[in-house]
Amino acid sequence: MASAAVIAKRYAIPIILVVLAVIWQLVILPTSFPRSHYDVIGVKQNSTSEEIIEAYQGLALQWHSYKDTEIITENVIEIQHAFEVLSNQFRRRDYDLFNFDELQDVAKAAKKQYAGDKFSRLKLPLLKMSETDLIDDNSEVLTAENFKSMLGEEGTWLILVYSLGSGNSQQFAHSWKKIVDWLDGVANTGKVELGEVQLASYLAERNRATGHPFFRYGLPSIIAFPRTCRRLDCLVRYSGELNVDAIVDWTATDILGLPRILYYSLEPLVTEVIRKPGPHKVKVICFSKTGQRAAPFLRQAVRDYSAYASFGLVLWREENATLWWNMFGVDSAPAIVFLKDPGAEPVVHYGATNSSVFHNLMEQHKSHALPQLRSITSMDLGCDVKGYSRAGNDTLTWYCVIVAGKLGSKLSKAREIMRSVQDNLTNEVIPGTASISSLPDSLVAAYAFQQKRLTLAWLDGDAQKKYCFFYLHSENVFETCGPRRYAEEEDVPRVFLVRYRRNNSEVNIDVKQQYKNIWDTFREDEEGLASQLVAKYNGSMEGPEILSWMSNTIKDGDSSDLPYFVKKDEGGNVQSPSSSKDKRANVQSGHPSKDKRANVQSPYPSITDDVPQDAYQALESDSDSDSK
Repeated sequence: MASAAVIAKRYAIPIILVVLAVIWQLVILPTSFPRSHYDVIGVKQNSTSEEIIEAYQGLALQWHSYKDTEIITENVIEIQHAFEVLSNQFRRRDYDLFNFDELQDVAKAAKKQYAGDKFSRLKLPLLKMSETDLIDDNSEVLTAENFKSMLGEEGTWLILVYSLGSGNSQQFAHSWKKIVDWLDGVANTGKVELGEVQLASYLAERNRATGHPFFRYGLPSIIAFPRTCRRLDCLVRYSGELNVDAIVDWTATDILGLPRILYYSLEPLVTEVIRKPGPHKVKVICFSKTGQRAAPFLRQAVRDYSAYASFGLVLWREENATLWWNMFGVDSAPAIVFLKDPGAEPVVHYGATNSSVFHNLMEQHKSHALPQLRSITSMDLGCDVKGYSRAGNDTLTWYCVIVAGKLGSKLSKAREIMRSVQDNLTNEVIPGTASISSLPDSLVAAYAFQQKRLTLAWLDGDAQKKYCFFYLHSENVFETCGPRRYAEEEDVPRVFLVRYRRNNSEVNIDVKQQYKNIWDTFREDEEGLASQLVAKYNGSMEGPEILSWMSNTIKDGDSSDLPYFVKKDEGGNVQSPSSSKDKRANVQSGHPSKDKRANVQSPYPSITDDVPQDAYQALESDSDSDSK
């Protein structure tokens, strides 16, 4: 007996643990999880559709063999729920593969609604939906095959995961089509149906306990691959409300990082959009009737064109119609207004726009009618020694005429005059068979302009003082370049012409250098740079006189091969003898040199850091200012 008591005491705890484990496995654990739909119907998981229907019909006959009062409505809903899932091929697939059951919430709501009622009042089926595909849209249908190629493409991707057996997916179809349209040109869009099991499983999350794929936020599910993300560990899942505005804003803000465009009333519009960004930017004002958020392509334009333009939104109100007409010449919305040169009429575009239309508008109007010579424009304008003429890389000689001065009424007037000169050059009729040698002197500048060998531009003599001082150095240069030294100082805008010439051979350039240290011995000629000759206009600021001077100077520059050499003075400036060919022009020439090993200052001025810093746009801009 003693030995039996000792044995019982020794094994009591292990026996108790085994009994508790059996109870847990056979009693508690099964009741802790709902029965599967197959258990509710009373069929096996691999049963055919016919077997499922037959089992359901058998249960339905049992309902009708009893009175209403003897049937528990909650049980009927549970059976109906299981049958509607298993009898639909798409719902059954989603349930088996992804444990996705959209009817679960519907069944819970029905149990609450019909609690205590007779089962005959129950309206069946629980969920009514058509068996149609999603509405056609412009998003790409993704498969396991083309998804691999998608990962190799640049850009952001927004992917919709949906099911043909999902009522929510079908209801969301109209919203998805709008989202695709809103994101056109900004982000790539694609969609994956759960029938693409391999790809859908790849995009799904994994249950840590079972490893089973699932979608935490249900279907439809929105997944984003940011621009630099092509792996699962960096994709982003949308967890907000399934509405167009919320998803588009999430994509534009959180995924693409696009800045917002604010709505302004009159006073803040003038201060923040027109004055604050500075005169070097075109002002883009979008009038809206609805007050809705700016479309993503508008927000992308703020980022892409932040160096060229400032942006603002205005809510159109009829009581302010007269005000907007007097200010900008706009009489209805939607409309986009481009404010450009001083004194120039605003450019107004009416009607709704899309990404491609707005991009074309920005490319057309991103610069002033008389463009500003800046680091971001110099190459396109053909006003850079590192670049080429607008006429093409084969052009050996071309010209830039620049008006420079300090910001103010006199520079604005000078810009208007140069803009009128540009209009005259554009509108002048040149015979199709004409050559520059056969034209009268008055048409030489127009011919060069229409052949894209001549560009007109303006320069901010204060903010771009390095460039201004380089070309206009003289005793009275401070009237044009640099900050005002005293309040009464006179502002004098000046016009000058730069002739660029590319040489067929570097032998034509006689570079005289004196090496001061060992690093200078590594200096070599810069290959592929154009030489420069500068002619300064000393006449009155009258359009016809400027036109005549331009024509004579260009004709002289085309016909004369002025000898020159390059050297640097102690200040690092390029020096050359004045031209005897043109008594009206002060001429200097330059051909920059390159230092591959030492940080030697280039003899030609850089305008990279000479334009005022972009003022208020949300993103850091490619500012041309060295100030912060």
